[in-house]
Amino acid sequence: MKLITAIVGPDVTDDLALAVTGAGARGLTATEVVGFGRQLGHDGPAGSPVLLPKVRVDIAVRDDDVGAVMEAIAKCANTGTIGAGKVWVSPVEGALRVRTGERDDAAI
Repeated sequence: MKLITAIVGPDVTDDLALAVTGAGARGLTATEVVGFGRQLGHDGPAGSPVLLPKVRVDIAVRDDDVGAVMEAIAKCANTGTIGAGKVWVSPVEGALRVRTGERDDAAI
């Protein structure tokens, strides 16, 4: 199992949710966040960084679905402009569906 985390612009989240479920994701969590990357946000006073609104999307997936879900995110989030987003993958040691007690792959 893996956890795919993406930071994307807020205007793509609805399309992204449709795309990742079509690519094998069974659910996701989206959180409104602020931040900046290499571009340091928009130029603030004296070139200081400015926090920009973004959405963090976390998706637990089976190993076999990682590539397709990452491609779906990249396709949806790519605006062709700086700050379009970032995607990374982390290992997941275990998962538990609280309601049923299912574990690991069955829980996601």
